[in-house]
Amino acid sequence: MIQVDHLSKIYRVHKKEEGLKASIKSLFHRKYTSIEAVKDISFSIEQGELVGFIGPNGAGKTTTLKMLSGLLFPTSGKAEVLGFTPHQRKDSYLKQISLMMGQRSQLWFDLPAIETFSLNRDIYEVEETQYRTVLNELTELLDVKDVLNQQVRNLSLGQRMKCEFIAGLLHNPKILFLDEPTIGLDIAMQKNVREFIKTYNKKYNATVILTSHYMDDVKEICKRIIMIDHGSIIFDGSMSEMIKEYANHKMLKPIFNAPVTRHELEKIGEVVEFEYPKALIHVPREQTSKKAAELLEKFDVEDIEIAEPELEEIVRVVFEKKKKI
Repeated sequence: MIQVDHLSKIYRVHKKEEGLKASIKSLFHRKYTSIEAVKDISFSIEQGELVGFIGPNGAGKTTTLKMLSGLLFPTSGKAEVLGFTPHQRKDSYLKQISLMMGQRSQLWFDLPAIETFSLNRDIYEVEETQYRTVLNELTELLDVKDVLNQQVRNLSLGQRMKCEFIAGLLHNPKILFLDEPTIGLDIAMQKNVREFIKTYNKKYNATVILTSHYMDDVKEICKRIIMIDHGSIIFDGSMSEMIKEYANHKMLKPIFNAPVTRHELEKIGEVVEFEYPKALIHVPREQTSKKAAELLEKFDVEDIEIAEPELEEIVRVVFEKKKKI
């Protein structure tokens, strides 16, 4: 579905010194600097995959999505999506993809959402019967049938985001490029959007590439992670592979019935948090069962949970290790 080979994007940026004199001088003698937003990246994605594209601000995530969707022309390298070259922006290609950016809206604020849907039907040349079928399915899944005829400006943020999804999916795209789709939403609405993305992927076998700073989005939706930093890919693999490679510990979360000291718990492992009756202890992955048994044997424990490290922590470890290389 998607094949990227040695793709790069370099921006030529005007560099101006401070002050009026420098401004006048720059009219005749401009200085430029080059910013390498994406550096020689390569990867392939199969049909139906759910891929998390993560990294810090300025890492090159959005630039990559824009090149794959055809909004940007690459400086070098090659990208092929559905057999098309994205930057050629052929109608037959654009009708099979959708790029949704959480900070950009395609809805007309002064009109009801249904007007945008109708316009998109015409733009994508969706047959009327298919349009009605898909519209009914999406409004049912997202529970927005009652607000389609209200002005967009009068909708809540969650309702607007749901309508954005409908507008972007009416033509039943095979590939979804989602850039921060849950930004600004509350926890409950984030969960609803995640469930919808998974349902859409399963129903239509759509390929999804998702960027997000909310690690819960990645953890709940994506089975594969591509991590990018300063324009370069530093990890590409499954969640389990990343945990195995970069998380050498598990977490014990006991609740005690009787008083215990931090010093006593340090004999079990690294005590990260401790406020009686609860504690958070890191133990070596290969010794998890042994350490849990030792904890139960030596202390009066009411309950204990064995958990994997949080995704945010693992991602931080990956970045720190790569920076040292």
